[in-house]
Order: sequence, then C-alpha cells, then structure tokens
Amino acid sequence: MSETPLPSCPECAGAYTYEMGALLVCPECGHEWTPASAEAETSSEERVIKDSVGNALADGDTVTVVKGLKVKGHPTGIKAGTKVRNIRLVDGVDGHDIDCKIEGFGHMQLKSSVVRKS
Repeated sequence: MSETPLPSCPECAGAYTYEMGALLVCPECGHEWTPASAEAETSSEERVIKDSVGNALADGDTVTVVKGLKVKGHPTGIKAGTKVRNIRLVDGVDGHDIDCKIEGFGHMQLKSSVVRKS
C-alpha cells in the first residue's frame, strides 16, 4: 500500500497533519486547509533562473555569452562576448531555459549557465 505523505502545515511547518473529511488539519497549531489550496501555494512559487555567476535573470534582460558555443550547421558558432538582447525565460528542453534571437544566427535557445547578465 503506497500512500502519498500528507504535506506539512503551511502555518507552523508541523509534520503531524491529518485528514478530516475534505480538510487537512494540524494538531500542533490547529490550522485547517484544503489540499487544493496547498498545491496552489506551492505551484505559485516562481522558479528563479540564474546566470553563470549567480545573478537572477528576467525577461527582457541583455546577456553576454561567456564561452564559445558550437552551432550545428554554422561553420563559426557563437563567440564568447556576443551580446544577446531582450531574452525570454522559458521551460526549455534539456536545460535550455533562455529563448532569444542572436544577430547573424536567428532564433535559438541557450542555457543560462553559458551567459552573464550585462
């Protein structure tokens, strides 16, 4: 029998929560909440994407590529020091979390670990 563990209390972080009908109850502080509201609170937390040196990135930022990148189908690739303007943060595939347009290359996705905020 594999039950999913009940979440900790959002008020006091107590671990002894229990179900009472449609509610979850914390016996330590008496707080009552619905499981749906607990899921909404955890999903509303925004994911912070950081560059190679730890600066938080946001949509519309300008970044600089910190190391040379090979690009399939292009003989030279992207050189270190290339500025990329107006980035957009996305949930990309395989760690590519920046959507951008680079002059001379066009639309691409980059990893945040290879850029630095300018």
